[in-house]
Amino acid sequence: MITIWGGQISRSIRVVWLLEEMGLPYEVRQVDMLAEERDSQFLALNPADYIPVLQDGPVTMVESIAIMEYLLARHGPTPLAPAPHDPGFPAYQQFLHLGEAGLATLMMPAIVSRFMAPPAERDNWAARWCLQSIRKRVTLVERRLAEAPYLAGDRFTAADISVTYAFMLGQRHCDLTLSPAAGDYLARTTGRDAYGRALERSHEGVETS
Repeated sequence: MITIWGGQISRSIRVVWLLEEMGLPYEVRQVDMLAEERDSQFLALNPADYIPVLQDGPVTMVESIAIMEYLLARHGPTPLAPAPHDPGFPAYQQFLHLGEAGLATLMMPAIVSRFMAPPAERDNWAARWCLQSIRKRVTLVERRLAEAPYLAGDRFTAADISVTYAFMLGQRHCDLTLSPAAGDYLARTTGRDAYGRALERSHEGVETS
């Protein structure tokens, strides 16, 4: 059984969504990253203390994109990952990694500054630079969407999972405004049945008030 440590709308939802798209069995172990006392089992798996963490038999991995690439390779083949000879492969690779390295990672300094920094340090140069860089990099996605409905071409792939998460994170916490075409794209990707199932599974065991 594959186990994903994380849950809710953290980066782990990328992995859960991929598992739903691939039809693989799994379980979600909720990790409260704001808890004063962290789960000792979780810290034993990832002493660096961040999510997601994958367990697949003897395999333990961190980093959402690396986990996705592992699942696609180990449990594929699947149309969610174009083969190297596929015309869409270069764009697939670029946007799979842009979703994290070029977008979501750059959002973290702005998010941490906004919600965790002392008041006098929230509007800082580094956070503003990150937000400006994010807006520039979003134009790469928008230019691609002017050519094709999905980032690798005519079909949905794991690259769309990667970028969709970054777009949603940016909208929630970084005042990211999307173009009409990008907004339509987000509606297409999050309208998939597998995304709905992933969202539900990612909130299993979470108390709501």
